[in-house]
Amino acid sequence: METRSVLDPVVRYGPYAFAVALLTIGELAQRAGVNVETVRYYERRGLIDEPPRSPSGYRQYSGDDLWRLQFIGRAKLLGFTLREIAEIFGNDDRRSPANILEAARTKLVSVEGRQRDLVALHGRLERLVELCEGGDSGPCTALDIVS
Repeated sequence: METRSVLDPVVRYGPYAFAVALLTIGELAQRAGVNVETVRYYERRGLIDEPPRSPSGYRQYSGDDLWRLQFIGRAKLLGFTLREIAEIFGNDDRRSPANILEAARTKLVSVEGRQRDLVALHGRLERLVELCEGGDSGPCTALDIVS
């Protein structure tokens, strides 16, 4: 496999030469599309590591942290909980295809079960509406007999 180095057209000197790739918590949150408090919460939950700090005390996040936040966001859109996302990452902090496949299959079974429950609930609610609409002008007592 061939690797190429990409030259940066901007020459950087001094103590800030490598700080360009680092992000503040505000920049990280903005790029990931989350709130700053969400970043701090994920740190407390162990979903992202607490970053090193600059000499002035600012958190310094990397591109890996941004990727991780975006991964968490995509997983949440698929219905995964934060606990499930932590399990996907596993103990070695690397998401394995096996972990992701297992989590996706488990989530799919859960969604299918909820879907069946919602279809049944939908049918019961339709029946309730029919009973109440078909009654006289008095109060609907259908809830007394619908199960």
